[in-house]
Amino acid sequence: MKISVIGCGYVGLVSGFCFADSGHKVTCIDNNDQKIKLLKDNKVPIYEPGLNELLLKNIENGNLAFELNISENIKDSEIVLIAVGTPTGKNGDANLTFVYQCAREIAEFISPNTQIIIKSTVPVGTCDEVENIIKENCIHSEFSVISNPEFLREGNAISDFINPDRVVIGTDDQTNKRIMINLYKSITNEDKILFTSRRSSELIKYASNSMLAMRIIFINEIADLCEKIGADVTDIAKGIGLDKRIGPHFLEPGPGFGGSCFPKDARALIESGKKYDAPQTLLESVILGNENRKKNISKKILNKLDKQTENQIGILGVTFKAETDDMRESPSLIIIPDLQENGMNISVYDPEGEKEASKILKDVNWKKSAYEAAENVDCLVILTDWEEFKNLDLDKIKNSMKRPLIYDFRNIFDPDMMTELGFEYFSIGRG
Repeated sequence: MKISVIGCGYVGLVSGFCFADSGHKVTCIDNNDQKIKLLKDNKVPIYEPGLNELLLKNIENGNLAFELNISENIKDSEIVLIAVGTPTGKNGDANLTFVYQCAREIAEFISPNTQIIIKSTVPVGTCDEVENIIKENCIHSEFSVISNPEFLREGNAISDFINPDRVVIGTDDQTNKRIMINLYKSITNEDKILFTSRRSSELIKYASNSMLAMRIIFINEIADLCEKIGADVTDIAKGIGLDKRIGPHFLEPGPGFGGSCFPKDARALIESGKKYDAPQTLLESVILGNENRKKNISKKILNKLDKQTENQIGILGVTFKAETDDMRESPSLIIIPDLQENGMNISVYDPEGEKEASKILKDVNWKKSAYEAAENVDCLVILTDWEEFKNLDLDKIKNSMKRPLIYDFRNIFDPDMMTELGFEYFSIGRG
């Protein structure tokens, strides 16, 4: 099948590259000339493991091409996939400017019987509005708008795409269903495809991410209680997760959730609840709890220091999670400025995050390794659980620090081992 993917961001590139790798002819389109230039030079503008290899492979086999701006080149496409951004608006709702602009632009060029797939995360009713916009601007009416939200974890996106738990497709039309089955037949089994109405499909995406956000805040608050009563959150999470009704996933405490999905989608679902007079009060508490979580992290660190004599802090990891360069709503964006306001000098190392983070975080000393970040610091803080941090030479780390104090907000080390090595070691929810 011939596919045009509109939007060369995270979702568009992963989707486009994976569809190309499954045998479809894909053209990725964006109005950012820098992105398109990089892609035509065989360079991926984002960090995601495995994505560069897919780019090179499918450029070579002729399944992948890139174009600047929507134009005549989409006329031959059987499918136009919209994967543009839907950032948080002023009121917390999703800003659909790019989606609607895209709908107006493609209406001028699509051929009869084109399937328009909305891959962007959008509120309930957006597909209806996109359909109306295209009808108003298209010279023919033979097209379909289908909801097909993505469920990709940054750092594991390719695996998630080609080995999905489910593929959610919002359409009631039998012809559309057959087309979508054909689109995905080289990727997953038909029994993993869930067909729903468009509105149900749109809501599934928001509800899924909001549920996971709730689990993260829940286990973080349990971790706080564990610290007060001397329990171990690791044991609590394991005991909870062994219940088949609950399962073990997303029960790992940390400095709060961030990224492009959980905060944005939870806020958008809250706004949808307000719009339709169905308040999402639990989610409102989740957002508040997450923001408070980030603010309280710096207090935990400062409480361990004598601020009169100890003001050098090393930070390991600033991206919102490992295996990505994404800084959107990362806890570090709250924690580091707060430490600086309290007089702390900050050294930072992140394996992939410096390029993006340096645009936002100011007056920090960027280091080229974890060992450099630990030199002569009074406290070393772990905010992201990159694999290389789990394999550090801890004796080397300790010997380079002024004070062997580590605050580990990802619980990557064993407390007993760290004590034996001579560290003052603090983690989350482990008594």
